[in-house]
Amino acid sequence: MTYLASWRIDLAADLLRETKATVGSIARRVGYANTFALSVAFKRLRGITPTQHRIAAPPPGSENERR
Repeated sequence: MTYLASWRIDLAADLLRETKATVGSIARRVGYANTFALSVAFKRLRGITPTQHRIAAPPPGSENERR
C-alpha cells in the first residue's frame, strides 16, 4: 500500500507540474475520490499541499527544470 500511495502522489505531482488540470480532476485521475483525499495524502507524503507544489514547481521547459 505504501508503494501505491507513493506512486499515485508522484503521478499527481507530475500532472500538477505539467498540466493546467484542476486538483480535483487530477485527484480522480490518480485514484482519489476527491480533492480533499488527494490533498491529505499529498501533504502527508510531500509536506506541502498540491496547490503549493504547483506554485513552487518550475514550469515545463524552464531552465530550473533541466537541472
